[in-house]
Amino acid sequence: MAQFDKQAIAAAFGRAATQYEQHAELQRQSADALLGLLPDRAFSQVLDAGCGPGRMSRYWRAQGCEVTALDLSAQMLEEARRQQAADHYLMADIESILQPTASFDLAWSNLAVQWCSDLPQALSELYRVVRPGGQVAFTTLAQGSLPELRQAWQAVDNRAHANHFLDGVAIENALSDWRARHRIQAITLWFDDALNAMRSLKGIGATHLHEGREQRVLTRSQLQQLQLAWPQQQGKYPLTYHLFLGVIERD
Repeated sequence: MAQFDKQAIAAAFGRAATQYEQHAELQRQSADALLGLLPDRAFSQVLDAGCGPGRMSRYWRAQGCEVTALDLSAQMLEEARRQQAADHYLMADIESILQPTASFDLAWSNLAVQWCSDLPQALSELYRVVRPGGQVAFTTLAQGSLPELRQAWQAVDNRAHANHFLDGVAIENALSDWRARHRIQAITLWFDDALNAMRSLKGIGATHLHEGREQRVLTRSQLQQLQLAWPQQQGKYPLTYHLFLGVIERD
Protein backbone atom coordinates (compact mmCIF):
# COMPACT_ATOMS: atom_id res chain seq x y z
CA MET A 1 0.00 0.00 0.00
CA ALA A 2 1.15 3.54 -0.75
CA GLN A 3 2.00 5.68 2.25
CA PHE A 4 0.41 9.11 2.04
CA ASP A 5 1.64 12.21 3.84
CA LYS A 6 -1.21 12.69 6.30
CA GLN A 7 0.10 16.03 7.56
CA ALA A 8 0.07 17.42 4.03
CA ILE A 9 -3.44 16.04 3.44
CA ALA A 10 -4.69 17.58 6.69
CA ALA A 11 -3.07 20.90 5.78
CA ALA A 12 -4.71 20.94 2.33
CA PHE A 13 -8.15 20.32 3.80
CA GLY A 14 -7.51 22.74 6.63
CA ARG A 15 -6.89 25.54 4.12
CA ALA A 16 -10.26 24.75 2.54
CA ALA A 17 -12.25 24.56 5.78
CA THR A 18 -14.02 27.92 5.68
CA GLN A 19 -15.06 27.79 2.00
CA TYR A 20 -15.57 24.02 1.75
CA GLU A 21 -19.37 24.02 1.71
CA GLN A 22 -19.44 26.48 -1.21
CA HIS A 23 -17.77 23.84 -3.40
CA ALA A 24 -19.10 20.59 -1.90
CA GLU A 25 -21.72 19.63 -4.50
CA LEU A 26 -20.02 16.26 -5.08
CA GLN A 27 -20.10 15.55 -1.35
CA ARG A 28 -23.80 16.43 -1.18
CA GLN A 29 -24.71 14.18 -4.10
CA SER A 30 -22.51 11.39 -2.75
CA ALA A 31 -24.09 11.59 0.71
CA ASP A 32 -27.60 11.50 -0.76
CA ALA A 33 -26.71 8.41 -2.80
CA LEU A 34 -25.25 6.67 0.25
CA LEU A 35 -28.30 7.48 2.37
CA GLY A 36 -30.33 5.69 -0.28
CA LEU A 37 -28.44 2.46 0.47
CA LEU A 38 -29.13 2.55 4.21
CA PRO A 39 -32.20 0.92 5.73
CA ASP A 40 -34.93 3.07 7.24
CA ARG A 41 -33.89 2.63 10.87
CA ALA A 42 -32.72 4.73 13.78
CA PHE A 43 -29.08 4.92 14.86
CA SER A 44 -28.43 6.02 18.42
CA GLN A 45 -24.67 6.57 18.20
CA VAL A 46 -23.08 7.74 14.94
CA LEU A 47 -19.45 8.29 14.00
CA ASP A 48 -18.97 10.76 11.14
CA ALA A 49 -15.48 9.76 9.98
CA GLY A 50 -13.94 12.47 7.82
CA CYS A 51 -16.60 14.94 8.88
CA GLY A 52 -15.16 18.04 7.19
CA PRO A 53 -17.02 21.15 8.36
CA GLY A 54 -19.82 18.95 9.66
CA ARG A 55 -22.72 18.99 7.20
CA MET A 56 -23.55 15.30 7.69
CA SER A 57 -22.82 15.47 11.41
CA ARG A 58 -25.58 18.08 11.59
CA TYR A 59 -27.83 15.83 9.52
CA TRP A 60 -27.39 12.85 11.83
CA ARG A 61 -27.79 15.04 14.92
CA ALA A 62 -31.07 16.34 13.49
CA GLN A 63 -32.23 12.70 13.24
CA GLY A 64 -31.81 12.42 17.01
CA CYS A 65 -28.44 10.65 16.96
CA GLU A 66 -25.55 11.29 19.32
CA VAL A 67 -22.77 12.20 16.89
CA THR A 68 -19.00 12.00 17.15
CA ALA A 69 -17.31 14.04 14.41
CA LEU A 70 -13.85 12.77 13.43
CA ASP A 71 -11.41 14.46 11.08
CA LEU A 72 -7.70 14.52 10.35
CA SER A 73 -7.76 18.32 10.08
CA ALA A 74 -7.89 20.50 13.19
CA GLN A 75 -9.29 23.38 11.11
CA MET A 76 -12.13 21.21 9.76
CA LEU A 77 -13.00 20.10 13.28
CA GLU A 78 -12.92 23.68 14.49
CA GLU A 79 -15.32 24.68 11.70
CA ALA A 80 -17.62 21.78 12.64
CA ARG A 81 -17.44 22.82 16.30
CA ARG A 82 -18.17 26.45 15.38
CA GLN A 83 -21.35 25.27 13.68
CA GLN A 84 -22.23 23.01 16.63
CA ALA A 85 -22.40 20.11 14.20
CA ALA A 86 -21.81 17.24 16.65
CA ASP A 87 -21.89 16.18 20.27
CA HIS A 88 -18.23 15.12 20.39
CA TYR A 89 -15.16 15.99 18.30
CA LEU A 90 -12.15 13.77 17.67
CA MET A 91 -9.01 14.61 15.69
CA ALA A 92 -7.81 11.24 14.44
CA ASP A 93 -6.84 9.16 11.43
CA ILE A 94 -9.50 6.76 10.16
CA GLU A 95 -6.78 4.10 10.00
CA SER A 96 -6.32 4.42 13.78
CA ILE A 97 -9.55 5.49 15.49
CA LEU A 98 -9.04 6.27 19.15
CA GLN A 99 -12.38 4.87 20.28
CA PRO A 100 -13.32 1.64 22.06
CA THR A 101 -14.52 -1.35 20.07
CA ALA A 102 -18.30 -1.51 19.49
CA SER A 103 -18.96 2.16 20.35
CA PHE A 104 -21.34 3.15 17.53
CA ASP A 105 -24.43 1.92 15.70
CA LEU A 106 -23.29 3.52 12.45
CA ALA A 107 -19.87 4.49 11.15
CA TRP A 108 -20.49 6.94 8.31
CA SER A 109 -17.66 8.06 6.04
CA ASN A 110 -18.43 10.11 2.94
CA LEU A 111 -15.53 10.63 0.50
CA ALA A 112 -12.75 10.30 3.05
CA VAL A 113 -11.16 6.84 2.81
CA GLN A 114 -9.53 7.62 -0.56
CA TRP A 115 -7.05 9.63 1.53
CA CYS A 116 -6.10 6.56 3.58
CA SER A 117 -2.88 4.69 2.82
CA ASP A 118 -4.44 1.28 3.52
CA LEU A 119 -8.11 0.90 2.60
CA PRO A 120 -8.61 -2.52 4.27
CA GLN A 121 -7.13 -1.12 7.49
CA ALA A 122 -9.41 1.93 7.34
CA LEU A 123 -12.50 -0.20 6.79
CA SER A 124 -11.39 -2.62 9.52
CA GLU A 125 -11.20 0.27 11.97
CA LEU A 126 -14.64 1.53 10.99
CA TYR A 127 -15.97 -2.02 11.38
CA ARG A 128 -14.26 -2.44 14.76
CA VAL A 129 -15.88 0.60 16.34
CA VAL A 130 -19.40 -0.46 15.25
CA ARG A 131 -21.57 -2.63 17.49
CA PRO A 132 -22.87 -6.03 16.30
CA GLY A 133 -26.00 -5.37 14.25
CA GLY A 134 -24.72 -1.94 13.24
CA GLN A 135 -23.41 -0.76 9.88
CA VAL A 136 -20.48 0.88 8.16
CA ALA A 137 -21.54 3.14 5.29
CA PHE A 138 -18.86 4.71 3.11
CA THR A 139 -18.16 6.26 -0.24
CA THR A 140 -14.85 6.62 -2.00
CA LEU A 141 -13.56 7.57 -5.43
CA ALA A 142 -12.66 4.83 -7.88
CA GLN A 143 -10.36 4.54 -10.86
CA GLY A 144 -11.54 6.54 -13.85
CA SER A 145 -12.38 9.66 -11.87
CA LEU A 146 -11.46 13.10 -13.28
CA PRO A 147 -10.83 12.00 -16.90
CA GLU A 148 -11.44 15.53 -18.20
CA LEU A 149 -8.79 16.98 -15.91
CA ARG A 150 -6.28 14.34 -16.97
CA GLN A 151 -7.04 14.88 -20.68
CA ALA A 152 -6.71 18.65 -20.44
CA TRP A 153 -3.36 18.53 -18.62
CA GLN A 154 -1.91 16.24 -21.30
CA ALA A 155 -1.96 19.29 -23.57
CA VAL A 156 0.32 21.12 -21.11
CA ASP A 157 2.80 18.55 -19.79
CA ASN A 158 3.19 14.85 -19.08
CA ARG A 159 3.08 15.08 -15.29
CA ALA A 160 0.33 13.74 -13.03
CA HIS A 161 -2.15 16.41 -11.98
CA ALA A 162 -4.83 14.12 -10.55
CA ASN A 163 -4.69 11.34 -8.02
CA HIS A 164 -4.90 7.70 -9.01
CA PHE A 165 -7.66 5.83 -7.22
CA LEU A 166 -8.18 2.12 -6.63
CA ASP A 167 -10.21 0.26 -9.22
CA GLY A 168 -13.58 -1.23 -8.32
CA VAL A 169 -12.19 -4.77 -8.03
CA ALA A 170 -9.57 -3.69 -5.48
CA ILE A 171 -12.22 -1.92 -3.41
CA GLU A 172 -14.51 -4.97 -3.63
CA ASN A 173 -11.62 -7.15 -2.45
CA ALA A 174 -11.25 -4.92 0.62
CA LEU A 175 -14.83 -5.88 1.50
CA SER A 176 -14.40 -9.62 1.00
CA ASP A 177 -14.23 -10.55 4.70
CA TRP A 178 -17.61 -9.01 5.56
CA ARG A 179 -21.25 -9.09 4.57
CA ALA A 180 -21.48 -6.06 2.34
CA ARG A 181 -23.32 -4.57 -0.57
CA HIS A 182 -22.05 -1.95 -2.95
CA ARG A 183 -22.53 -0.16 -6.22
CA ILE A 184 -20.59 2.17 -8.47
CA GLN A 185 -22.07 5.24 -10.11
CA ALA A 186 -20.77 8.21 -12.05
CA ILE A 187 -21.44 11.78 -10.98
CA THR A 188 -20.68 14.62 -13.40
CA LEU A 189 -20.51 18.23 -12.29
CA TRP A 190 -20.70 21.04 -14.86
CA PHE A 191 -18.80 24.32 -14.93
CA ASP A 192 -18.64 27.43 -17.07
CA ASP A 193 -14.91 27.08 -17.74
CA ALA A 194 -11.85 24.97 -16.90
CA LEU A 195 -10.67 27.36 -14.20
CA ASN A 196 -13.91 27.03 -12.24
CA ALA A 197 -13.72 23.26 -12.56
CA MET A 198 -10.26 23.27 -11.02
CA ARG A 199 -11.30 25.80 -8.38
CA SER A 200 -13.98 23.34 -7.28
CA LEU A 201 -11.19 20.89 -6.40
CA LYS A 202 -9.21 23.53 -4.55
CA GLY A 203 -12.32 24.63 -2.68
CA ILE A 204 -12.74 21.19 -1.10
CA GLY A 205 -9.02 20.72 -0.42
CA ALA A 206 -8.68 17.97 -3.02
CA THR A 207 -5.69 19.47 -4.80
CA HIS A 208 -3.19 17.50 -2.69
CA LEU A 209 -1.61 14.81 -4.83
CA HIS A 210 -0.94 11.42 -3.31
CA GLU A 211 2.64 11.68 -4.59
CA GLY A 212 3.05 14.82 -2.53
CA ARG A 213 4.07 17.23 -5.30
CA GLU A 214 2.98 20.78 -4.65
CA GLN A 215 0.59 22.51 -7.00
CA ARG A 216 1.98 25.12 -9.38
CA VAL A 217 0.50 28.49 -10.25
CA LEU A 218 -0.96 28.36 -13.75
CA THR A 219 0.40 30.74 -16.35
CA ARG A 220 -2.05 32.44 -18.69
CA SER A 221 -0.75 30.33 -21.57
CA GLN A 222 -1.24 27.10 -19.65
CA LEU A 223 -4.76 28.10 -18.69
CA GLN A 224 -5.58 28.77 -22.33
CA GLN A 225 -4.18 25.35 -23.28
CA LEU A 226 -6.26 23.67 -20.58
CA GLN A 227 -9.37 25.54 -21.64
CA LEU A 228 -8.95 24.41 -25.25
CA ALA A 229 -8.08 20.80 -24.39
CA TRP A 230 -10.85 20.30 -21.82
CA PRO A 231 -13.67 18.22 -23.37
CA GLN A 232 -16.81 20.34 -23.59
CA GLN A 233 -20.49 19.71 -24.11
CA GLN A 234 -22.70 22.58 -25.26
CA GLY A 235 -20.25 25.12 -23.88
CA LYS A 236 -20.03 23.50 -20.42
CA TYR A 237 -16.97 21.92 -18.84
CA PRO A 238 -17.61 18.56 -17.13
CA LEU A 239 -15.77 16.99 -14.23
CA THR A 240 -16.68 13.32 -13.76
CA TYR A 241 -16.23 11.22 -10.65
CA HIS A 242 -16.63 7.45 -10.35
CA LEU A 243 -18.17 6.87 -6.96
CA PHE A 244 -17.98 3.58 -5.03
CA LEU A 245 -20.69 3.23 -2.40
CA GLY A 246 -20.49 0.46 0.20
CA VAL A 247 -22.49 -0.69 3.22
CA ILE A 248 -21.03 -3.31 5.57
CA GLU A 249 -23.18 -5.24 8.05
CA ARG A 250 -21.47 -5.65 11.44
CA ASP A 251 -21.78 -9.25 12.68
